[in-house]
Amino acid sequence: MKLASARAAALVVALFALGTLGTVSCAAPLLKLPTLPEGPGGRAVDGAEVVAEATAVCRGIRTMTAEMSVSGSIGGQRIPRGRLIAGLAEPDAVHLDAVAPFGESIFMFVVKDGRATLLLPRDDRALENGAPAAVLEAVTGVPLDGASLRLALTGCADASERAEMLSVGDRWRILTVGARAQYFERDGRTGAWRLVAALHAMTDRPTWRAEYRGFLNGLPRSIRFVSPAPRRFDLRLALSDVEINTPLPNEAFELRIPAGTSPISLEELRRSGPLAAPEKPDAR
Repeated sequence: MKLASARAAALVVALFALGTLGTVSCAAPLLKLPTLPEGPGGRAVDGAEVVAEATAVCRGIRTMTAEMSVSGSIGGQRIPRGRLIAGLAEPDAVHLDAVAPFGESIFMFVVKDGRATLLLPRDDRALENGAPAAVLEAVTGVPLDGASLRLALTGCADASERAEMLSVGDRWRILTVGARAQYFERDGRTGAWRLVAALHAMTDRPTWRAEYRGFLNGLPRSIRFVSPAPRRFDLRLALSDVEINTPLPNEAFELRIPAGTSPISLEELRRSGPLAAPEKPDAR
């Protein structure tokens, strides 16, 4: 069964992307990535220097705020272009506000101390004390918790696990982290190394990729999250008004649930979200 109102059903079409009018532009082609080299000769000797240079800015980020224009598709359906106000703070705090052209926000999503709250103000529904990655995946397909979302939105490499750097000519370096891979490219104009793509491999989930372009002051302004699996997601984010290391109050990551708001379960979100199996037509 879908959520009670048509508006609420539309709300869960995209956690990232509802609230403003617009059209979805044609998707740019995926970045062509080099194949992994075979044999020990492909090992890079400058791995530490490459990662240090590519992450010099993002490693220093303690907080970040930004506006994001979001477009693309989820569950095989195109979504309207939306505007999102985001606040992030280490290690895993997140505040996302899908603002509407007028009236109340379309949704608010907050992560603090490893737990997530999702509020749908226009439908008077809320989910409290949820697992962040599960809530995010239920409504967008993107399975990221608060800490991983902060890294993904700042284009920062995670080399916390045992990693090996591989070399593909002078232009590419590939960092293999467990079953994942991060692709670093040398900028043709400046010669600086940048993280331009990351492949996310997770247990019991299709592998998906993040791509980073349009760098300004060491940070990407164009981000794409895409899964090749059918009916998953292809989201494109354009960041603006980016501010880093501006103090954010603790209250920014607390969400007060208004009186009279009805709870919504994670399972209901999954059944009603864009990744839910299509309803079978009535045979009568």
